[in-house]
Amino acid sequence: MSAKVHLHMHVSDLSRSRDFYEKFLGGDPVKVKQGYVKFLPEWAPVNLALSTGGPIGAGTIDHVGVQVDSVETVISQLARVKAAGLPVKEEMGVNCCHANQDKFWVKDPDGVEWEVYHLNYDLEGEEERVAARPSLAVVGASSCCGGTSSCAS
Repeated sequence: MSAKVHLHMHVSDLSRSRDFYEKFLGGDPVKVKQGYVKFLPEWAPVNLALSTGGPIGAGTIDHVGVQVDSVETVISQLARVKAAGLPVKEEMGVNCCHANQDKFWVKDPDGVEWEVYHLNYDLEGEEERVAARPSLAVVGASSCCGGTSSCAS
């Protein structure tokens, strides 16, 4: 399995942060949208998303995630986590962070949100079109990228 750790960070100056991460990660971002930049460096198993702002007090790290190689992996990990007794928030077929995704969320004891997801396809053209398929279950979701983030900005 080829998994990547996903970090979504709020930044105060997107242009300055983009410049820094281009130099640090050694390449251009793979996605650039209004208030949003995403990097997938070839040399590191990370998916780094940067976005402007965020709610006051949200801190720099918005959420952490693991990008997996298939919807089947999301489903099997979801079943494992549920069987372990952890509360989960499921989001299937959602348009989030300029892409359609199948995912679930858990929170650690300190409130840090972890996401396990599969990127189904990127949304291009009209921003945030109606999802290709309806959400199967969304429990307590206050936005597309976890409880504290707003990816559409």
